[in-house]
Amino acid sequence: MAKVRTRFVCQGCGAEASRWFGRCKGCGTWNTCVEETVAPPPTKQKGIGFVSGLAKAPVPITEVDGHLEARIKTRIGEFDRTLGGGIVPGMVALIGGDPGIGKSTLLLQGICQLALEGLKTLYVSAEESLPQTRMRAQRTGSLSDQLYLVSESNLELILTFIEDLQPTAVVIDSVQAIYHPDLQSAPGSVSQVRECSARLVSLAKRTGVAVFLVGHVTKEGTVAGPRVVEHLVDTVLYLEGERHGAFRILRAAKNRFGSTNEIGIFEMSDRGMLAVENPSQVFLSDRDVDRKGTVTVCSMEGTRPILVEIQALVAASNFGYPQRVATGFDARRMAILIAILEKRSGLQLGSQDIFVNVAGGLKLGEPAVDLGVALSMVSSFRDRQVGPTTVAVGELGLGGEVRPVSQMDRRINEAYKLGFTRCILAKANLTGLKVPDGMEAIGVAEIDAAQEVAFT
Repeated sequence: MAKVRTRFVCQGCGAEASRWFGRCKGCGTWNTCVEETVAPPPTKQKGIGFVSGLAKAPVPITEVDGHLEARIKTRIGEFDRTLGGGIVPGMVALIGGDPGIGKSTLLLQGICQLALEGLKTLYVSAEESLPQTRMRAQRTGSLSDQLYLVSESNLELILTFIEDLQPTAVVIDSVQAIYHPDLQSAPGSVSQVRECSARLVSLAKRTGVAVFLVGHVTKEGTVAGPRVVEHLVDTVLYLEGERHGAFRILRAAKNRFGSTNEIGIFEMSDRGMLAVENPSQVFLSDRDVDRKGTVTVCSMEGTRPILVEIQALVAASNFGYPQRVATGFDARRMAILIAILEKRSGLQLGSQDIFVNVAGGLKLGEPAVDLGVALSMVSSFRDRQVGPTTVAVGELGLGGEVRPVSQMDRRINEAYKLGFTRCILAKANLTGLKVPDGMEAIGVAEIDAAQEVAFT
């Protein structure tokens, strides 16, 4: 008999070694080494190439049909928006998120909408039994004769089910729970996840079936398993949100068929994931208009402007080293804004604890919210209130100047629809700007001028 060979694989990045290691040389993590058995190559290897059976020889690019099939709408607007307009036939999407965040519920609702349109769909549950899945579907109203369920973790059987049923879309819940019988390693290992993902991608490209993979995440928030899986799939989605909060944000980290700047906002309820059509109104519904240290900003998330409340708390520090805490905003960017206020506006913030929070659990990374964050800190420090109908939009430079931002027309129109009557923006943005009747646009060149306007 042939000697059984083993190898040691990092479960974080997939790096391999011939001996055990404590710290991975590839990603630098500790205690991620797992011993795996190297399986002998099968006598009849099935092709897992992406174009296996589709192309016989290279062809000129001018002779390739560049028209993709029409996108399939799920009738869940926020889900379609994040995907880039709908499901592309043959696409493979990987969706990750914390346990209990709503990944399985969202995908079950999505493919059920396709089933209600008369399209055949398949939900493969490798972690739950059929009665458990039926209970969740019944609670969310996701029942249809065209939605097929199967509880199976053997990849060979799953591929057979897909070939026989020929569905429009398939959900695999989850990719870490399925296994290929030819491999000796346990489900969830690097080799299993990599091989199963490659075979599912090959099937999707060959048959045109849209495949959605549910992926577990690590404690750092990334999808568990080798990073090669994220390179194989067409779209990588992350479902984010506070565990005890009601809102969930679906964000695209990679999308070959659309923009990665789009986000989808949902509300978790007893009826499942409900799409939030007007997120600005939801995020501003509980704001206190008479509270100091709060400023409303307008951030562009993809093609959609969203108004969010920025909250800041500046208080004297009781320790030698003041605290700087930011939730939903880059802490390093907050440190830069504090330095600008100290150097250019003369504020003594070195002995103050400063806390910044983006209300609603949204994460903002656009520079256009700099002005709003800076004004909220000044409002709390000086104990002065910014007008409740004022919105601030602008980027701050290191010299204290307020820089213009893009798509100002859409931002100011969104603010006007929600009842705001005054907008503080960069003076350069006033050129060619169409201001709605009843909205006052005030252009400022520096942070000091913005403070004078904000507290008037």
